[in-house]
Amino acid sequence: MIKAILAGAMLLAAPALAQDGPPPKISDKLPPANPIPYAPADVDAVMAPVNAALAGIAAHDASAIQAQLAADGGATVVIENADGTTKTEHLAWPQFLAGIKPGDDSYQERLSDPAIESDGHVALVWSPYVFYLNGKPHHCGTDHFDLVKQADGWKIVNITWSQRTTGCAAE
Repeated sequence: MIKAILAGAMLLAAPALAQDGPPPKISDKLPPANPIPYAPADVDAVMAPVNAALAGIAAHDASAIQAQLAADGGATVVIENADGTTKTEHLAWPQFLAGIKPGDDSYQERLSDPAIESDGHVALVWSPYVFYLNGKPHHCGTDHFDLVKQADGWKIVNITWSQRTTGCAAE
């Protein structure tokens, strides 16, 4: 009986799985979530909280960063040590923001060639980055921001990044 049900389900699904024409074009960065070209305003709207959060880091301003965050969420970092070992840390927003303190050091995080995908009220930004401490490359990796569109605009739900001190290309 179960075999008959599975066979019937496979027959029903087969037409939906068949492709007509050439295979879909694969993005060189991410699979397309939104086949319609983005309007510049959409890209700007998704990037606005990301850029504002990075400006908040540069300014050592936790409240400026917090204004860009959705209430629930957090940050995850995978630290890749020079010896090949890794350490993963997850921080709730309050823990993450507690690490942003006033100080004399100059911080700047530069994204390069961000990939942006969106589908309705969900978006992501994926980008290589270099983090500069007092004008010198300190570490690098890839940032991944998950965003949701809320009544007051796009908000960051999660930030995940890799972090290493080797193989960083100075811009």
